[in-house]
Amino acid sequence: MNIQFSDLIENSPRAPGVYKMYDAGDNLLYVGKAKNLSNRLNQYMDISKLEPHKQVMRSLVARVEWEITPTESDALILEQKLIKTLKPKYNIMLTDGKMYPMIALTHSEFPRLLKFRGKISQRRDVYGPYPSVTALNETIKTIQKVCRLRTCTDTFMRNRTRPCLLYQIGRCSAPCTLPQTNYNENVALARRILTGDSQPIIADLTKQMKKFSEQMDFESAAECRDKIAALTQTSNRGIRRNRVYSANFDWQNAVNDLEQWLGIKIECAGVFDNSHLFGKNPVGAMITFGHDGFIKSGYRHFKLRDMARAGNDIAMMNEFVSRAITRGPKLDLIIVDGGPAQWNIAHETAPDIPILGVTKGVVRDGDEHFIMPDGTVYRDMPKDSRLFLLLRAVRDEAHRFVITFHRTVRAKKMTSSVLDEIDDIGPKRKHALLTHFGSVRAISDASLDALMHVPGLGRAAAKKIYAHFHSEVL
Repeated sequence: MNIQFSDLIENSPRAPGVYKMYDAGDNLLYVGKAKNLSNRLNQYMDISKLEPHKQVMRSLVARVEWEITPTESDALILEQKLIKTLKPKYNIMLTDGKMYPMIALTHSEFPRLLKFRGKISQRRDVYGPYPSVTALNETIKTIQKVCRLRTCTDTFMRNRTRPCLLYQIGRCSAPCTLPQTNYNENVALARRILTGDSQPIIADLTKQMKKFSEQMDFESAAECRDKIAALTQTSNRGIRRNRVYSANFDWQNAVNDLEQWLGIKIECAGVFDNSHLFGKNPVGAMITFGHDGFIKSGYRHFKLRDMARAGNDIAMMNEFVSRAITRGPKLDLIIVDGGPAQWNIAHETAPDIPILGVTKGVVRDGDEHFIMPDGTVYRDMPKDSRLFLLLRAVRDEAHRFVITFHRTVRAKKMTSSVLDEIDDIGPKRKHALLTHFGSVRAISDASLDALMHVPGLGRAAAKKIYAHFHSEVL
């Protein structure tokens, strides 16, 4: 039986998607999603390790099909759709009417932000689904911080006589009791965030942060910084309503379209993006893809070596592309996120590889145009075509990959810059401290007694840490 099943999944791709299992009578038994279809299907090889109902189902499987999607999030949406419409016998999670958590904005004088599971109502706009309640709660928290929309029920709001705690901590504008001048503008801003249009907002916040920094208003600059971080996480994590179309995305034929459009053969293409914050912590990244989807083994992170280039996107691109083609996988195509300057430097750095530039234009996700390998500009690609969806998907994946890396680098540098100032606090003790307290801020606020309870730290080291943060000599 194992050998027969292994034959069924022999050519399963290492890409996100949905798989369907059928019995000998061609009846659909089960639908599942996976971040990596090959890895997930191989988990069915050993029946003894499966749940009881899946053991029975697995013994009946005679045919396995799969459908590749651009991302795991798209696979989640497609899985939910198939389970609801096809009702496979052995799917027990979603056939009882339970849905993944979603976010809604009500249609009222002061629209309410809420989370729910269930049927979509015409009385509210729905965004999602989200893969977990944690992801949904973090998104709501971000919108509260940036837009200050209410989350309370209409009854609760009508009976308030003074603002609640959410107003006091800056997560609600208190339309229950205070006059509102820009609530509708903040609702529109929330809709843009929930539909993935966060980049222009982040750009505006970045300008504000720089302005506050120049004015020495560091508290306001820090607020902007925190909003930027929250929006970036939400933008990368959210499953957006206007991206549902990609659940049925035909990846292989989209890459075939790309080959025909450019007149080249593609085994592996690389997509580059940079990230820095006013020249600080400059990093780059490359993601790779081919006919079967994203090629995770070809993904690369880059920390800038020549710090004289920090903050110069063009010079940074030069270093990262040069390093990638020297030591990375063989690339048949390079895609850069940017305009003529980015295209030119990539072409100069890798003259033997076709370069395609993806330019955002004035309106993100609506005005993209492309710089072709011969340097001409192409503007007439239909926005609902497979090719356009492919290029936008790989650009967004590169952006997600580099932003995640940049955030990690910043966090590590912030941690090390504080704890490295303390003598005899090496990597193991730093790890123990952060594991125990969760953040540098919590470590700095900890009492001497609390520090001495950290496993492996010791009394002498605890005293040094306490003295460092409290300017005392013990």
